Amino acid sequence: MAMGSSPRTVEAIFKDYTARRAAILRALTYDVDEFYGICDPEKENLCLYGHPNESWEVSLPAEEVPPELPEPALGINFARDGMNRKDWLSLVAVHSDCWLLSVAFYLGARLNHNERKRLFSMINEMPTVFEVVAERKPLNEKPSAAESGSKAKGSTKRSSDGQVKSIQKPAADESSEDEEDEHGDTQCGSCGGNYNADEFWIGCDICERWYHGKCVRITPAKAESIKHYKCPSCSMKRGRP
Repeated sequence: MAMGSSPRTVEAIFKDYTARRAAILRALTYDVDEFYGICDPEKENLCLYGHPNESWEVSLPAEEVPPELPEPALGINFARDGMNRKDWLSLVAVHSDCWLLSVAFYLGARLNHNERKRLFSMINEMPTVFEVVAERKPLNEKPSAAESGSKAKGSTKRSSDGQVKSIQKPAADESSEDEEDEHGDTQCGSCGGNYNADEFWIGCDICERWYHGKCVRITPAKAESIKHYKCPSCSMKRGRP
């Protein structure tokens, strides 16, 4: 990516950051088994890349010197079999956080002092990849049954019989605004993104975290047939259903 065509504004750079971060998080959570298998220690030096289209890739480092963008940690695969799986994933997460910041501030080289400060503030509002992967970032608990009646359009809750039910967005604009205020600090357990009343969310019945449906590949229609939803992290811990 040439600097001339790269994101230049704070908002554009932050959008690039969040997309790359979402890709890394997908590799280390939802797609973790695939990622783990690709990182064979017998292979050459491998790097984990997150792309602006929210896809991830494990591949060899760029051949050109200097590279168009800062490169992620080299040789993440070498330590895989010599460490506890969770510790290794946490280590990859730490290196990924460093890479994401380096890319963001490389792209922001032409920002002024206040713009750099605002960019860092926006990034700092989100949990780091390490905090999500190592589960050290406290996330909001799933709203109680009394609260969930006002949950967002496309969100889901479960009744006492365990059935998933969709909840419609309140018709009144004022109610919708109250909704945003009440749940605005809820964060997706996968990408760390903040609650948005216009997006579909689903809650895990095990850890009680909330997720964007798109992050865990659950649609509203599919959610209707799920009696007890188990997120990717809990599925890894307890075995696939």
